[in-house]
Amino acid sequence: MKASDEAEFTEFAAAMIRRLRRTAYLMCGDWHRAEDAAQDALVKVYRRWNRIDRTHGLNSYAHQCLVTSVFDQSRRPWRRERLVDADDRAGVLDDPAGSVDDRMFVVEALAALPPSQRACVVLRHYGDLSIEQTAAVLGIGVGGVKSQTSRALTRLRELLDQTERSAP
Repeated sequence: MKASDEAEFTEFAAAMIRRLRRTAYLMCGDWHRAEDAAQDALVKVYRRWNRIDRTHGLNSYAHQCLVTSVFDQSRRPWRRERLVDADDRAGVLDDPAGSVDDRMFVVEALAALPPSQRACVVLRHYGDLSIEQTAAVLGIGVGGVKSQTSRALTRLRELLDQTERSAP
C-alpha cells in the first residue's frame, strides 16, 4: 500500500473506531466482543482499501464488515453468554440521574432481540444509516429492513415498558 493510502486509512480508522465499537456493543452487549468486532472490521477494510469506493461506499462497507464480525462471533462455540456483570454495573450506584440504568435497560432489551432485528435497529437508529444503506450492509431487501425494524421496535417497546413497570 502506498504511503498516502496508508495515511488515509489511518485517518479513517482513527475517526471510525469509536463509532464501530459502540455500534458493535449495541449489537452484542459485550465491550470485549465489540472491540474485537471493530478491529476485525477495520482489518477487512484495510485489506480491500484500494478496491473500495471511498466517496460513497466506505462507511457502508465498514459497517457491513462490522455486522459480519458480530454475527460470526455469535456463532463461535467459545462465546460466553454474558450481558451484564458486576464490573459493567460498577458506576450505576453513583449515577443520581439514572442515565446509566436507562442505558443498561436498553442494552439488555436489545440483547433480547434476534440478531437480524437488533442489527436493523442499531444500524438504522444508532448508526443513522438509511433504509437502503442498512439493506446493503445486511444483504437483505429494503422491505426486509422495514419489517425487521418494525418488529424490533415493537418488541423493544414491550420490553422497556415491562422494565418500567417492574422498576421500584
